[in-house]
Amino acid sequence: MAKRSLQASAEGIRKAKQAFRRKGWTQEYLAGEVGLETRQPIWKFFTGKAIDRQVFHEICLVLGLNPEEIAQQPPDESLSLEKTISENTPDIDALVQKARFANYEKIQAQCGTLHLLDIARPIVLDDLYVEVDIFEEITSKRWLEINDLQRLDSNNFDRFNLDKFNKQRIPGLEAVAKYSKLMVFGKTGSGKTTFLQSLAVRCNQGKFKSDCLPIFIRLKNLAENTSDHKQISLLQYIYQEFSDQGISISEILTIFAQGKALILLDSLDELNEEESDIIIREIHHFSERFYKNTVIITCRLAAQRYQFNGFTEIEIADFSKSQIITFADKWFVAVAKNSLWEGKAKASEFIKKLELPENQQILELATTPILLNLTCLVFQFLGDFPALRSELYKQALELLLVHWDEARRIRRDEFYRNLSLLDKIKLLCRLAATTFTEGDYFFPATKIQPLITEYLRQLPHASTDPEALQLDSTAALKAIEAQHGLLLEQGRGIYSFSHLTFQEYLTAREIVAAGNSQTLQNFVTHIGEKRWREVFLLAAGMMQPGDELLLLMKQEVDNLVISNQKLQKFVKWLDEKTSIINASYYPASVRAFYFTLALPPDYPLAYNQNLALSLDSRLSGNLAIDLALDLALIHALAISLRMTTNIFYQRLSAIALALDLQHLLQDSPVLQQSLQNLHDELPTPEQSRHALKIWWEENGETWTSKLRNLIISDRQIGHDWQFDENELQILQQYWNANKVLIDCLNNAGNVSLATIKSIEKKLFLIDRHHSL
Repeated sequence: MAKRSLQASAEGIRKAKQAFRRKGWTQEYLAGEVGLETRQPIWKFFTGKAIDRQVFHEICLVLGLNPEEIAQQPPDESLSLEKTISENTPDIDALVQKARFANYEKIQAQCGTLHLLDIARPIVLDDLYVEVDIFEEITSKRWLEINDLQRLDSNNFDRFNLDKFNKQRIPGLEAVAKYSKLMVFGKTGSGKTTFLQSLAVRCNQGKFKSDCLPIFIRLKNLAENTSDHKQISLLQYIYQEFSDQGISISEILTIFAQGKALILLDSLDELNEEESDIIIREIHHFSERFYKNTVIITCRLAAQRYQFNGFTEIEIADFSKSQIITFADKWFVAVAKNSLWEGKAKASEFIKKLELPENQQILELATTPILLNLTCLVFQFLGDFPALRSELYKQALELLLVHWDEARRIRRDEFYRNLSLLDKIKLLCRLAATTFTEGDYFFPATKIQPLITEYLRQLPHASTDPEALQLDSTAALKAIEAQHGLLLEQGRGIYSFSHLTFQEYLTAREIVAAGNSQTLQNFVTHIGEKRWREVFLLAAGMMQPGDELLLLMKQEVDNLVISNQKLQKFVKWLDEKTSIINASYYPASVRAFYFTLALPPDYPLAYNQNLALSLDSRLSGNLAIDLALDLALIHALAISLRMTTNIFYQRLSAIALALDLQHLLQDSPVLQQSLQNLHDELPTPEQSRHALKIWWEENGETWTSKLRNLIISDRQIGHDWQFDENELQILQQYWNANKVLIDCLNNAGNVSLATIKSIEKKLFLIDRHHSL
């Protein structure tokens, strides 16, 4: 049976006096810290006399000492202090339940609510929390070849292919059940703290590890609350938290010795360098000593300075589509304070608009919880996403760069902190524009560090020492990743922007900030490339005024076809065809209509009238009849051109139906009769397949030629342009470029009415000085 009293050994007295001198206290002050009415037990402690075991433990903990190392042990006492204590507490389950009950309200107060940026009131955790997924492989530690990652085809651009190297994810709770020691990494705003809070609350409520005592500690608070101590003691800090609740040190030690604690240590990255070194050592010592307990630590990616022995490293994954939907369902009820029915309806509208093709950049941002919250907040106030997307991206950028750390009272102490917000944004713009222009979405550190070095060299008071600049650039790169999560290490030494949307936005900012004609001239050369579309939209919205940019874009659109004689003739034909239609219409919409009608029938863009209809909703009345007639005739010609003797039987009725246009030819009796004559030449479907095959072999080519000649002479359509593959590619770029120009006209922030009208008048039309 353990003695009720303890006394310090000679070596223990030496260590205790050394610690006491470092504190600079008096014995009376130490007695007050321990909660004693007199200093007599303190005097006995330092003179090696026996004192009450509980008081002995408390003195050691206040001094930052390990009681086991200070106490004098009898020669035959070989059991550890924790084992001795635990043997005298036969019912460990009862002890854990006692501690859980005493700590219940504190855990609920600590972890039961969330504080969201720009939301004035706390939100109940359970009302908003979405179960997270994790990767069991840390992104930055993957061995990947940059050649597999870095470039995408500019004309077949799919932004979501950038995500194709993501690993397999598993539920976060599954990972916690699988590993007792976890280091949880995640980028800024990924939900690391919320994940720990959810574990604490679940355990507290008996839904997870109900036989364990949950302990939640924000490591920044541990550092601040023990800042006057030379030596930080995690055990002492925990005991102080429990002492007011009637739980003794021996009971805490017994729980730890039996491995009945769930210890959640949040935000290792929020410590400064000095604090970090001390607390890392203390966590290491604590986890080694009380190895049976479950310990989970969170940290931002790239902020890791130490690898804890025995800990499994995992990474929180971005939200999936289903997690975004679940979050929105909860947000518009819990945060926006809508009724359940109103919140569900608002969330459904939010998701519906988020899924639209034009909002894919916002959807991409919404995979990060902190940015999803911002997106929901903006949608709640506006009822939609802002027309000027750059304002939303600006808010998201500043949230990550400044507001998130400010809200958590975090001050980073590295070199990078001395840069102003404007300098940080300018540096990011430089990195984004350089890499995006070169088609690099993934880039090695060796490529961007010289860019950072060059930018830092241009700052006032910059060091002229190349080695110092190199060190500063390395520190800046790590800080951008660790502090803001705007750059991520996607593999060993391979980086990317956390979201392609940020790379596009920052590229646009760099172009607008330069604002000179040469920069704009270089920029507009990319107008036919699909991957540049969002950059053009953003730049047009930010440029004040935007006239020069839009006029240069129109000129570059014309340049795409100006060097090819056949394509010039084609664009000229579009204008001529439009001019002979006598109706009140938007000419560009009709030119867009006939553009797709003239393409080979098997080309993906052929017959796609979405742009024509979006340009002018007035495609109705007589104009609609004209367009429907031409579409039907081209369709009939397309069927006949694709006809073979093997499938003539199946398509004969389709040709006949396509030529049945009496409802469209009431005002064109001559054309109606000519088409009827062609219709009458076709064999009847009742004939045998063999007879039909012979007819098509003998007459098909001549019949198709008659149809083509008729619609060319009467309707000025049906020309066989014989575009080669290169010309079709140029036409696709020309189409994409015109569409980008139209979208920029609709989104431009400050453009004169004269510029708008001038460009609208010449859409899908080469300016006169470019024509043949």
